[in-house]
Amino acid sequence: METLNQLNFARVYTLGRISQVNEASWDIQPTGFNNTIRWNVGHIYVNAEILTQRAIPTYGIVHPEWVTLFVPGTKPNDWIVEPPTSDELVSALKEQAERIKDVLDDQLANILIESMSIGKLHEMKTVEALVQFLVWHEGVHAGIIHALNRATSD
Repeated sequence: METLNQLNFARVYTLGRISQVNEASWDIQPTGFNNTIRWNVGHIYVNAEILTQRAIPTYGIVHPEWVTLFVPGTKPNDWIVEPPTSDELVSALKEQAERIKDVLDDQLANILIESMSIGKLHEMKTVEALVQFLVWHEGVHAGIIHALNRATSD
């Protein structure tokens, strides 16, 4: 249960960082950054959906149309469709936190059908390990959102 509390903490922190972003900054990509605030927010959302489905294969991804915009390796310069608005992304993040917590609540000790590895650094074999990675991942991108906001502020 503490792992899910950490997931909630990460989401509250992320939403706090996003609330400080000026609307005009969402799509600015400063020199030295690989993506924008919009991409990072969408990436947090999509990654949580994908990893939840990996943990619970019957889980249906909400907003599957966003996956091709925000998975690793994508970038706003390559988008050929209109991305979700900042309001849509923030609303989705708020709604997602409770939904994922409900889905994963009694599943943390479960063994993954297929373990997940990040290079040779770390192998995750349980749902809880996957959620712990998700917490770390969200924190990294919340930090990038904060840095991008500072880099794009007047």
